[in-house]
Amino acid sequence: MNQHIYNILLADDDDDDCSFFEEALDELSLATTLVTVNDGVHLMNFLADTSQESLPDVLFLDLNMPRKNGSECLTEIRQIERLKDFPIIIFSTSLDTKIVDVTYEMGATFYIRKPGDFSKLKTVIENALIAASENNFKQPERAHFIIQP
Repeated sequence: MNQHIYNILLADDDDDDCSFFEEALDELSLATTLVTVNDGVHLMNFLADTSQESLPDVLFLDLNMPRKNGSECLTEIRQIERLKDFPIIIFSTSLDTKIVDVTYEMGATFYIRKPGDFSKLKTVIENALIAASENNFKQPERAHFIIQP
């Protein structure tokens, strides 16, 4: 049986969050690869330099990054024709309703609040990948936008 390998791009400036994310992926039953970038400028350069065929399956995007924040990146990504449907999961410490609503309107695929607990982190990442895959990496109705652990 061929198991799908999820090619993941993580944009996050916090080294600890990146390490926890990678450790969580290593413990999932899903097959994954991970590339990380540490700010929005690096993210946009990475996407510009990556061919359509080599794009990751999904981007986990932190909102609070230096040089160019996640909201700015989301806006720019959605304005690029070849990336307008690129799956983007917001991965943020905030669960402010206004921010969630704005990122939904901007075209994010899902929204995750970063959990402080490692087991919840594993669960929420796995839930996000499964939900995104089952939904063909398309944005769901607003009621299903936030992924919980």
